[in-house]
Amino acid sequence: MITGSTAPPRHLIVTAYGLYARSDGGWLSVASLIRLLADLGVDEPAVRSAISRLKRRGILTARRHEGQAGYELSAEALAILREGDARIFRRQRATLADGWLLAVFSVPESERHRRHVLRSELTRLGFGMAAPGVWIVPAHPQDATADVLRRLGLDAYADLFRADHLAFGDLAAKVRQWWDLDELQRQYQRFVQAHEPALRRWRRLPADSADRDRAAFTDYMRALTDWRRLPYLDPGLPAELLPDGWIGSHAADVFFTLRARLADPAEAHVRRIIGG
Repeated sequence: MITGSTAPPRHLIVTAYGLYARSDGGWLSVASLIRLLADLGVDEPAVRSAISRLKRRGILTARRHEGQAGYELSAEALAILREGDARIFRRQRATLADGWLLAVFSVPESERHRRHVLRSELTRLGFGMAAPGVWIVPAHPQDATADVLRRLGLDAYADLFRADHLAFGDLAAKVRQWWDLDELQRQYQRFVQAHEPALRRWRRLPADSADRDRAAFTDYMRALTDWRRLPYLDPGLPAELLPDGWIGSHAADVFFTLRARLADPAEAHVRRIIGG
């Protein structure tokens, strides 16, 4: 659920690493993380607990650097973040001319757990189920499905095809069967309700207002943490197949306008904290 200021600390930590640690080799000190998340209203015990959970999940690895205790992103986490960048920060939708990407899979009953993993991963990548064992998503030029399935060792169970819809029926009606667009609209509505007030506030805020960089950091971190899951739920359908008044377009305007306004001052705040 989109909640604006109450995202779980582990989600905020992953956002912080994705934005600010990769240029420095994927490492942040524990002290810096505690100071940064304090700006977001997260206390030290909650930060340390979240770090421990991320370590157990293989996202973070403990490493000391220049005498400081800290954590770096695992190789797996770095790969996930690289794959996510193109999706999270991609604005253009697919077009009807792009066609479709089909994933056809078959998993032996003796490995049914892999079937669950494969279905979960295809869902996370925005696929809808067109028929049992046949999943579909718009064929975005930057699609990373093959890389993801290969990285997870699932490529042996699936085949990927490019396809066009030739016949029959109303394609717009079919996509509403393949994806829950009503729920996706509700998710986008929650995002707009949570973060459009910040956008209105920044449009009124003088450029030299006090504590501008810190405020930019808190608003941008919250917005990106809530945003980064939505492009995985949204298959990026062509505009012609979306309901009238699709609020996802407005939600994207809110996020990308906030990003343009806040990313630089937010990073300036982080660099002062890390370098302090």
